[in-house]
Amino acid sequence: MIARLRALASLVMLAGFFIFALVLLVAGVGVGIWAMGHSHAAVKLVLLAVLGFGGAIVVGAKRALFYKAPPPDGVALDPHRAPELWFEVRRLAEAAGTRAPDEIRIVPEVNAAVSEDSQLLGLIGGRRYLYIGMPLLVSLNVSQFRAVIGHELGHYSNAHTRLGAVAFRGRLAIGGALDHLSGSLMGLPFRAYGRIYLLVDNAASRAQEREADLIAVRVAGTHAAASALAELPVIDAAWSFYFDRYVGPASQAGFLPRDIFRGFHDMSQARRDELAELRKQPPPEKKSVWDTHPPIGERVARVRQLPPVSLVEDTRLAGALIPALDQLGEQLQQSVVNVGDRKVTGDWSEIAQASNNARLQDTCDDLFRQAARVLNVRNVSLTDLLYAIEVGRGQQLAEGFFPSAPPHEAYAQLHQVLQPLLTLAALRSGQVHWVHSWSQRAELMGPNGQPVDFEALAKLAADSRTVGQARTHLAQLGIAVDQARVVEAVATAKNADVIGGIGNTKVGKTDCDMLILDNGLILIAGGGDSNEGNQRMATALRSAPVAELAKRYTFVPYEEISSVTIAKKVPLKATLLMRNGERLELKEGWTSDLLHKQSRDVLLEILEGIGPR
Repeated sequence: MIARLRALASLVMLAGFFIFALVLLVAGVGVGIWAMGHSHAAVKLVLLAVLGFGGAIVVGAKRALFYKAPPPDGVALDPHRAPELWFEVRRLAEAAGTRAPDEIRIVPEVNAAVSEDSQLLGLIGGRRYLYIGMPLLVSLNVSQFRAVIGHELGHYSNAHTRLGAVAFRGRLAIGGALDHLSGSLMGLPFRAYGRIYLLVDNAASRAQEREADLIAVRVAGTHAAASALAELPVIDAAWSFYFDRYVGPASQAGFLPRDIFRGFHDMSQARRDELAELRKQPPPEKKSVWDTHPPIGERVARVRQLPPVSLVEDTRLAGALIPALDQLGEQLQQSVVNVGDRKVTGDWSEIAQASNNARLQDTCDDLFRQAARVLNVRNVSLTDLLYAIEVGRGQQLAEGFFPSAPPHEAYAQLHQVLQPLLTLAALRSGQVHWVHSWSQRAELMGPNGQPVDFEALAKLAADSRTVGQARTHLAQLGIAVDQARVVEAVATAKNADVIGGIGNTKVGKTDCDMLILDNGLILIAGGGDSNEGNQRMATALRSAPVAELAKRYTFVPYEEISSVTIAKKVPLKATLLMRNGERLELKEGWTSDLLHKQSRDVLLEILEGIGPR
């Protein structure tokens, strides 16, 4: 029932969109014709109306009526390869009172979904697809998996997938019109119409999710349905943590695990206690009229309030429904991951060595560059730093690294700078190694297999009176001090994240679009006083990784800025004094575009943190 009401509302609003645009077009032309006797500018008004509202009608209609769905994602799993899975899916479809999917595809996301290649805006059904996320297969038990799949099949049984095509076309039409009108004043009525459309459609979408939850309870039982819903944000958080802690650093170091999904399962098993705590205290959820799904906590509470359905639970891992799951995981990984020149290995110890060494080198490079600036030399090594401390420049180094601390406190912290540098020397000398762990951070071990810590040795090295003892002790341990050297003597945007952007700025006399990173600014020459700054920045970000963009255009690392003078905050006007003596004048225009609303505030906070010193 909800699906039909949603489809009806979408049809009415989709038709209303074209009528609305046509009325605006006729009104604009009419006003222009009436005003022709009063001003030559009326001709321009007519042209603007035709190009604006007429173009909106054409673009919106084209997107809505001629949209072609992309090919399905993932790896197709036929019934011969996974007969038990297909048996479960077909049985669940029958219990849900709907036709089974024609194709099951395994995808790499923490998600399950259904789609249907319906025709004539959903009036005629088509080929059905069921998408199952591999992370779910290695995390949920069979009963929880039945609840998730039952929920998705519930969208079929209530015609959500077919009749949802109408709503989807409506989004395309309004989105096309807004893209055509961009940020112009003519786009204001369409933006208002679009907000109303989304309010109506999102409310219906939330109702559909509640309908599908009822079917999940019916086919899997109350406990399985509730626990599956509650488990989804836990799996999602674990998946993000896994990539941040393990896969991402490995990729940056030039390695990839042979089976990403097996690694995720192993990490989840090793961190069962942490995940259990996360289940007890799930992250807070925000409820909004713009959400397409009700909050998970609300859905879980509603499921538990329904008349209870008790079914025997199958506690096997859902992946048991698919023979040779590891092979499927590797096949899926090969289909979605661009390996490039990275080394693929199943040895996580090798990956831990490479990723932790690379991370430590990056940390040490930051320290070496700062030390070089303090000592006013091109670059330094650990050998140079120990010599500088020996000849009495330790206080100068300490104050350069800890400028806000009193001199005696800064000097007392100098060993914190030396500790990672000594660790790097030990690693490069082959005297220590990393031990991979799923339950905690990789640990540093010595030749005897015992954990090592260079804090005491770093304290000796930080004192001009005992630096000689530190050198002797290092030599006795087989650690060559000269092995700790800078690799990147100039700061780069490697591993940097985009945190904002301001289009149509000026740097000196040059028009630029400025991408704000967490470690610097990328200045893309060729902006200008227009309303296309956001589009240009988005195009640039799609064209290449951030590190490549920093090489392609002008990159200004924050660490190379010695002081900042802010003359005006809105629009932003600031002078950056670089350590090489160069001055950069940044000037935001009144018509500058912000990549997101907080972009200027983000940059201001960074620049004020540098400040004049």
